[in-house]
Amino acid sequence: MDIIKEIHEINAIIQSVTSILGEHLPEEKYNFIDRGMPHIPQGLPKNKMGIYMFKYNDTYLKIGKAGSKSSARFLSQHYNPNSAQSTLAASLINDDDFKSLGLTSENVGNWIKKNCHRIDILIDDSVSVFAIELIEALLHYKYMPKYEGFKSQR
Repeated sequence: MDIIKEIHEINAIIQSVTSILGEHLPEEKYNFIDRGMPHIPQGLPKNKMGIYMFKYNDTYLKIGKAGSKSSARFLSQHYNPNSAQSTLAASLINDDDFKSLGLTSENVGNWIKKNCHRIDILIDDSVSVFAIELIEALLHYKYMPKYEGFKSQR
C-alpha cells in the first residue's frame, strides 16, 4: 500500500475509533508529516506530542510515542543504540535478519535515515495523553511492528 493511502487509512481509523468511544478527536488537533525515505528527523514542535513510525520495505519496524517533554525520544534516540532502552538502532543491530548489512553503532543511525520511511503524527498537547496512547495502540494492532512487544508473545 502506498504511504498516502496508509495515512488516509490511519486518519480514518483515528476518526472512527475516537467517535465510537464518544471522545471524537478533531482533525485540527493533529497532523501527519510524511518524512519520506531517506528522511531527516525533526524534533517536536512546542506544545506537541508525537507518534513516530519507521517502515522498512513493507514492514513497520517501530511505532512509538513521545510526550511534549520528550523531544529527544522523538528526534534522535532511535538512531543511536546506546541512547535509551528499546531503540530502533539497537533492535536492528541485534537482529539476525539484518546481520548481513554490517550494521554497527557507528553506522546504524545513517542506515535508518537512508533506508527507513518515517511518518510522524503531531498531536496538540491540549489533547489528553490517553488519545496518544490510544492511537499508538491502534497502530500497533494494525501494523504489528517488528520491534514492539515481546517476540515470544507474538
